Amino acid sequence: MAHLDLEEQEQIDRLKHFWQRYGQIISSAVLVILLALAGWNAYQYWQRHQATQAAALFDEVERFAREGDTSKLQRALTDIQSKFASTLYAQQAALLSAQIFVSQNQPDPAVAALKWVTEQSSDESYRSVARLRWAGLLLDIKSYDEALRVLSAPYPKSFEALASDRKGDVFSAQGQTAQAVEAYQAAYSGLSAALGEDASGGTTSEYRRLVDVKLAALGAASPGAAK
Repeated sequence: MAHLDLEEQEQIDRLKHFWQRYGQIISSAVLVILLALAGWNAYQYWQRHQATQAAALFDEVERFAREGDTSKLQRALTDIQSKFASTLYAQQAALLSAQIFVSQNQPDPAVAALKWVTEQSSDESYRSVARLRWAGLLLDIKSYDEALRVLSAPYPKSFEALASDRKGDVFSAQGQTAQAVEAYQAAYSGLSAALGEDASGGTTSEYRRLVDVKLAALGAASPGAAK
């Protein structure tokens, strides 16, 4: 029995020695882990809370968009942009609002909304869509150099053909036929990557036909026809 008591005492002594040597390090590590977990849970709660509030504001944006009330729409858009700029709801609200502003012949707030998306969105697709629509608006108001500047920004592979097509529209409006043909031919060649062929080639074929019409109007042939 004394032998067992001695072994137990030695184990206790070793444990005390271990804790004296490493106890502070272990306690600090555990504290860091607990704080990190608490921080992560708080962040998750904050994200959910942000998303809920942003969704409510987006509902307002949608309602004013349906009603065509651009004054209230602008206020609701400004509200969601200022409070929840990092959420996808805010970026979707800006894209939707821009469409309504255009339909109401209000290009300035439409451009501002689209520009905001290109500057604030962390989503590459949202930025690309906003830039293409922004360039289209600039084309409509004959701000050709600015439209080409917007289109000169790097685009993801899936948007390159669409950007080339829009460049062709700008060059064509400027009367720069050679540049327009080059841009349209680049768009035609890149449409498979941009839109993807389905089993029947439907979506890509329709868009290619549109680009083909633009090329024909300039007296040029598509790359496919040239072959």
